[in-house]
Amino acid sequence: MQTNFSPTSLADPAMRVSESIVRKCVHCGFCTATCPTYTLLGDELDSPRGRIYLMKDMLENEREPTEKVVKHIDRCLSCLSCMTTCPSGVHYMHLVDHARAYIEARYRRPLSQRLYRSLLALVLPSPRRFRAALRLAVLARPLRSVLARFNAFAPMVAMLDLAPRTTPPASLARSSPVPRARGRVALLQGCAEPSLRPEIRAATVRLLNRCGYDVTFASGEVCCGALVHHMGREAAALDAARRNVDAWTREIEAGGLRAIIVTTSGCGTTIKDYGFMLRNDAAYAAKAERVSALARDVTEFLAEIGLPPAQPRDMAVAYHAACSLQHGQKVTDAPKALLTQAGFTVVTPTEAHLCCGSAGTYNILQAEIAGQLGARKVAQLERLGAPVIAAGNIGCAMQIGTRTKTPVVHTIELLDWATGGPVPPALDAMNQNGKDR
Repeated sequence: MQTNFSPTSLADPAMRVSESIVRKCVHCGFCTATCPTYTLLGDELDSPRGRIYLMKDMLENEREPTEKVVKHIDRCLSCLSCMTTCPSGVHYMHLVDHARAYIEARYRRPLSQRLYRSLLALVLPSPRRFRAALRLAVLARPLRSVLARFNAFAPMVAMLDLAPRTTPPASLARSSPVPRARGRVALLQGCAEPSLRPEIRAATVRLLNRCGYDVTFASGEVCCGALVHHMGREAAALDAARRNVDAWTREIEAGGLRAIIVTTSGCGTTIKDYGFMLRNDAAYAAKAERVSALARDVTEFLAEIGLPPAQPRDMAVAYHAACSLQHGQKVTDAPKALLTQAGFTVVTPTEAHLCCGSAGTYNILQAEIAGQLGARKVAQLERLGAPVIAAGNIGCAMQIGTRTKTPVVHTIELLDWATGGPVPPALDAMNQNGKDR
């Protein structure tokens, strides 16, 4: 695509990157076939190609963002399916991230949007605040039907729908060494995952220990920054990245760190991009690259080191491929291969490439579109008839889990169970309910 960015504009490193990305687009339209919002809405401006035109015009001419442009950029899930499809190597993720930061700096949203976005940025990255919000959601749930009558409260209703009926017990981040360890790994502590599903962390620690690895939790670690990054809050995202780079650099310098293990694939995609995010920071660029190079999705790491002996389970598993894992990190075969190795029969849905509609805060801020995508995904998964659904991202698990009676567990819970761990709580609860009936 021909571009006409001015020399002054190209003096900005972010603009130079965006200009180089736009130039790679050849208008082929392959991306439209795999874009969830275009599939649903049929609007060219809600496709990657259409959004690239909007972003090019805005950035190239340094225009003030308009309501129309913001609407269509906001509707992008950042699922990155377009990047998997694109034959020209257009790095859409870096382009849309830049456009969001540009919009955040130059566009004044309506008051309600500003309030909700600020609330999410304040609460979600903080485990302490997030747990408090979950407790409040339990108390506020009786008001849902009243709130649902008013469009202004749609994000609040979406939050109540996603929140669990009871607040799970707190999950403590305690390092877990093993005798004669093969090595040492740092496990991402996470924000939402340990508050919503503490059993994921427990299963991960057990299985990594069983594989012969000491598991440590880095002191000083904070939210990975993904949530605020995708809302265009660049300064907050970079601050989180720097703090984590510092925390993990201390672990690296202590010696023997084999990997930084991530169980939430949305976080993993961002952490693997720290090197790019901090490329212009002389004090952090090299350290960030080193951290990104060590980041591994837990299934990616297990595929490298091998599973311990497993007791085959006579069970079919419907595997949901999180977008951040299959498109963002290109980890496609490892989760399915590990489940198969552990004795499960893996089945996958049609349209496995399409997003479930979770996408960080998307299912709160764009609840209507997210709801349609969630229903579509669940219909495809339930059609497989498997007694359990496995996913590698907490956002997907919550998005799917609120729409189906089929238990949704993390892939690591099934692998832990097959290699000597307990039955995943969601499966155990389902079995108990069946016995009670």
